[in-house]
Amino acid sequence: MKPITESALRIELRNSQPEVYYIPEGCVLTPAAREYLQQRKIKFAKAGTQPAAESPRIVATEVPPMPQVVIQETQPKPKFVDYETGAYYMTKPEHMTHLFGNTLVPKNHPRILFRGKLDSLQALVVLDQVLIGENGNEKLVADLDDILGILREIMRCDVLDEELVNESVIGLSHAELRERSHNPMKFFNIKQMVLPDRTMGKDYALLNQLRAAIRETEVAAAEAFRNGNQYTRGDIIEALNRLSSAVHIMMCMYLAGMYK
Repeated sequence: MKPITESALRIELRNSQPEVYYIPEGCVLTPAAREYLQQRKIKFAKAGTQPAAESPRIVATEVPPMPQVVIQETQPKPKFVDYETGAYYMTKPEHMTHLFGNTLVPKNHPRILFRGKLDSLQALVVLDQVLIGENGNEKLVADLDDILGILREIMRCDVLDEELVNESVIGLSHAELRERSHNPMKFFNIKQMVLPDRTMGKDYALLNQLRAAIRETEVAAAEAFRNGNQYTRGDIIEALNRLSSAVHIMMCMYLAGMYK
């Protein structure tokens, strides 16, 4: 049986509030998914069946005798749940880490590998800012700060399962980014796809390294959010694509002398 997880339900029901959620044939809800539906007051049933009706309330007509009190030992409540299998854990296994809340995945899960790439990418931007700042190029450092802020927002939206909203990068709209990235000769008098070499300087080399790292992170995002032939976080994948275009534009601006 294929498990339907809480995370999958959050994505599927992000913009809807059905009265009944019908579980597809061959699938089963994980405990966390059941709890999520109950919290949202959504009934659930197997596809082709009806949800169980609520039991009618019984009103006692006479006072029953006092029952004998039986003290039972309660089992401690599990603290963690497995994202893939729905299994419970009392303690977090060393090979697992948090995906969100108390939900765990293996540390080599594609979502965690993507977050690792994203973390390394932010560290690279900060290092580039330090090295470029030593040359006093504050305008270039400021544009890198904008790149860093968007990367941090991507991380936040992934962890909290929130939609990423971004209207511009380095002061350019998405349409302007695309236009300049595809036609650098028109805007910067720079040929398309200039191959970097050491004569272009350290700052240019650092920007090119950053552009390549963003591309690697975009590939990791595509793998992390792939579900068969579908992709659940197109907003994040698209944002990373725009960031790589933005850094390409910054490289063209650098060669055009616009950061002097």
